[in-house]
Amino acid sequence: MPTPAATHVTTLLASYPDFPQPGILFRDLNPVFADAAAFRALIDELAGRFAGEFDAVAGIEARGFLLAAAVGYAADVAVLAVRKGGKLPGAVLSEEYDLEYGSACLELEIGQLAAGSRVLVLDDVLATGGTIAATSRLIERAGYALAGVGVVLELTELAGRGRLGDAAVHAIVAL
Repeated sequence: MPTPAATHVTTLLASYPDFPQPGILFRDLNPVFADAAAFRALIDELAGRFAGEFDAVAGIEARGFLLAAAVGYAADVAVLAVRKGGKLPGAVLSEEYDLEYGSACLELEIGQLAAGSRVLVLDDVLATGGTIAATSRLIERAGYALAGVGVVLELTELAGRGRLGDAAVHAIVAL
């Protein structure tokens, strides 16, 4: 039986063929985020699934920021921002990765948490796994422990979960 969050996602999810380039089917979660009841259900499910297992959340730019801020607030834990390259001041760790339609770099400011802190990584979509795998490497390189990965939507045909090793992964909806 689908969870309340899963029901909201399957009802509100929008799809756009050939965006951002031909051959890509873009799954847009903005209508889900724009619905207050749906957004609350997402946050409740993500926070509840990993309750007591994390000391901080890390949101991946950009939609991961929305999830991390809300889960961090709900769980009363710290929030880390994993940014695109070149957007953070000070000492940072960088990680290059491949996207399904290109490549990119992510960065994390170092020294934000105590060594060994358990960090839950949150993002909107798990596709090829490159972005989340790069974030997981950043978390571990920073001296933190990966507590798990939470996503709203997993695109199973792209097999991204396989790039995440033995990480605990929770997807609210898998298509």
